[in-house]
Amino acid sequence: MPRPLVALVGRPNVGKSTLFNRIVGQRLAIVEDVPGTTRDRLYAAGEWAGHEFDVVDTGGLEGDDAGPLASRVRNQVQVAIDEADVIVFVTDGAAGITAADHDVAELLRRSGKPTVIAVNKAEKQARQFDAAEFWTLGIGEPFPVSALHGIGSGDLLDAIVESLPPITGPEPDDDRLRVAIVGRPNVGKSSILNRLVGHERVVVSEVPGTTRDAIDTTVRFEDEEIVLIDTAGIRRRGRIEPGIERYSVMRAMRAMERADVAVLVLDAEAGITAQDTHIGGALQDAGVGAIIAVNKWDLVEKDSYTAIEAEKELRARLKFLDYAPLVFISALSGQRVVKLLKLAREVDEMRKLRIPTGVLNRLVAEISAKQPMARHGKLLKIRYATQAAVAPPTFVFFVNDATLVHFSYERYIENRLREEFAFPGTPIRLVFRQGGGTDELRG
Repeated sequence: MPRPLVALVGRPNVGKSTLFNRIVGQRLAIVEDVPGTTRDRLYAAGEWAGHEFDVVDTGGLEGDDAGPLASRVRNQVQVAIDEADVIVFVTDGAAGITAADHDVAELLRRSGKPTVIAVNKAEKQARQFDAAEFWTLGIGEPFPVSALHGIGSGDLLDAIVESLPPITGPEPDDDRLRVAIVGRPNVGKSSILNRLVGHERVVVSEVPGTTRDAIDTTVRFEDEEIVLIDTAGIRRRGRIEPGIERYSVMRAMRAMERADVAVLVLDAEAGITAQDTHIGGALQDAGVGAIIAVNKWDLVEKDSYTAIEAEKELRARLKFLDYAPLVFISALSGQRVVKLLKLAREVDEMRKLRIPTGVLNRLVAEISAKQPMARHGKLLKIRYATQAAVAPPTFVFFVNDATLVHFSYERYIENRLREEFAFPGTPIRLVFRQGGGTDELRG
């Protein structure tokens, strides 16, 4: 299930982006000493004391009289507030409480969401004492911090973690296959879902971005229930329109996290775009099964070689998804749409495939004998291999020196595993660890 969501909100130039970077441990947000630098929302995964969560950085809240941009930023921040499990109200300890802080506090009180106040820019001890005045906002205990220097961040994170909801997941007996339908806007994701369901479950429109939320629908396929997750279209971050659609990007990514298989929908008429490859990369990172569906195939003029040439181009552009089955479909006519469910079930079975240790080590011994790996005059020795997990299949190789493993050799081992066991539609994870205790593979 998706991780809990923590939203950082506050007026402009209080240090939300700096605090965001501090929490997630990376410099992902644009930070400038100019009010309003953050224009769109940015999110990443955070972790503290064994608790994982997503963090959202938002634009600065200003009054509607500050101009049209301020109004649009306010709209998108409201969406983040609505979806957040915990809100961090970031204030400026150097400036003290302002009228705008009171306005934000009122907005957060109306939300009813657990809220933690971070009084930023409290590097000096005097400012840490002055942070007590923020009690008057009526939100709760203020935590003096310096996002720039990390001062007080541990106490703040403790408070955030204490406010997180308990982790929940699917019911133990809910083993239904979950299939997410993902892709950029207006490629026909909702039309595919409607065709599979048999009626108009979601609104279908020619206007990109009609679907705002991730919508779950259960269908029955060959006496099996399958959960379909329709998601809002994903665009490259810099081109996402202000407002609700910005937040739909995160919701789509989070939908992938709770899916077993994702169908990446492409537009046959438009051809593959840079954004399609971006989404495909996110899909692979999520570790879910993958199917590539080329929609609107009925609108393409064809000859005997059209499909062959189209697949060749797609495979070249999406070579990191070369394991994913590819199918040409038409949501409008229904051509091969039902095949997506059959493929999803097959892909899910392969995600859960477990290779016996003896069989795996015999294959690895063969690989080592036929294609040894050496770097810097030293021979790589794979001492033992085991499958550590499924969904996705994860293999651990105990070696004499993990630094000897070149990425090309990893790719070679993955290709040999796929030749032997296929694994269609599922990514494979390879982990190399130093150790094993012997120079001989054990079967």
